[in-house]
Amino acid sequence: MVGGGFAGLACARELGNADVDCVVVDRRNHNLFQPLLYQVATAALSPADIAEPIRKTLAGYRNIEMIMAEVVGVDTSKRRVLLADGADIPYDQLVIATGSEYNYFGHDEWQALAPGLKTIHEAREIRHRLLLAFEKAERADSPAEKQALLTSIIIGGGPTGVEMAGAISELGRFMISKDFRNLQPDHLRVLLVEAGPRILGAFPEHLSEYATRYLEKIGVEVRTGSRVVEITKDGANIGGTFVLAGSIIWGAGVKASPAHRWLGLSGTAGNRIPVDDQLRVQGFEDVYALGDTAALIGTDGKPLPALAQVAKQQGIYLGRRLRKEPAIRGPGFVFRNRGNTAVIGRNAAVFDFGRWTLKGRLAWLLWAIVHVYLLINFEKRLLVSIQWIWRYLTRQRGARIIDESAGPTAALASDDSRLTHSGQT
Repeated sequence: MVGGGFAGLACARELGNADVDCVVVDRRNHNLFQPLLYQVATAALSPADIAEPIRKTLAGYRNIEMIMAEVVGVDTSKRRVLLADGADIPYDQLVIATGSEYNYFGHDEWQALAPGLKTIHEAREIRHRLLLAFEKAERADSPAEKQALLTSIIIGGGPTGVEMAGAISELGRFMISKDFRNLQPDHLRVLLVEAGPRILGAFPEHLSEYATRYLEKIGVEVRTGSRVVEITKDGANIGGTFVLAGSIIWGAGVKASPAHRWLGLSGTAGNRIPVDDQLRVQGFEDVYALGDTAALIGTDGKPLPALAQVAKQQGIYLGRRLRKEPAIRGPGFVFRNRGNTAVIGRNAAVFDFGRWTLKGRLAWLLWAIVHVYLLINFEKRLLVSIQWIWRYLTRQRGARIIDESAGPTAALASDDSRLTHSGQT
């Protein structure tokens, strides 16, 4: 099983203590609750609050082994998974659940200048840049220089972009009013840039309009129908106008990991691997793909979205099939939509359940309950709940520490020493 994310872990757990040997391979030693990664980037939570070593997660299953290694290929004729260090692992059934990465649409050089939110490393990098920009602005001489440093550009108006824009605005205004003596609220500028006609394009239009109104209320500039044509270390060119910025965050679309190349496939749009309703890769009897990696057409005739709930449901389905007899064809996978959601800010969120929608404070409360429930274990649920309650009552953010010994690309705050980074993003 290649990948220890939502899909991979859900599948592995279903195989736990079954009469099969299961090997989980991941290039990182931890699983990560990505929907809350933006809170690490904006100093609301520390990485250890939303991540846990995979070995700990699977420790109770006697038949599951975890290997930390990078997969670079698959030899389907010999049924072996090839690793970067030259070793290989034999398999009878192969599950590919390698997730997705941000799509820079042919400008991969922008990744270093505008990190996305897929890994702890990227979240800490964003947090470092945000906090350091405030420290530099405190010492800047001119208002123009202060505003340039305190300008954040978020590219992409999907849920990640909306959540980041709201969180940065709230974080910045709180810090300016409480902790900094030489900064004023009008120095802070948050731009949310979306190439499409509206933000939250996958949501109903009235929820998109609500999100736009709320973001503008808390000081976010929402620019729709605008494209970023250049990114430099000093800012970004948005629709022909160059905007100086201290921080740039990318959230403008994702693509599947390049796992399709391991199988000699061209992949579909976004590099996703075509699978049948049993989640078996088309053309292979013993290879399966899950989550963001898989391209499966839903009941509406469209590919299933790259969402955590899709990945988790697919992992559970496949794990139960493999636990029995994979050669016997059973009922195909059917996705059951539990609702799509995005938090916009304090007391504001949107929920789309298909037939009905929810917005405002009640949606925000439901969003919080759902996300706490989906965390990996009781310990994480308790820790995050306590911190959220404290943050709600005091507006304080506890993970605002810049580690002076960590160099220019890290900012650590109460991080669990068991979480290691493999050096890849």
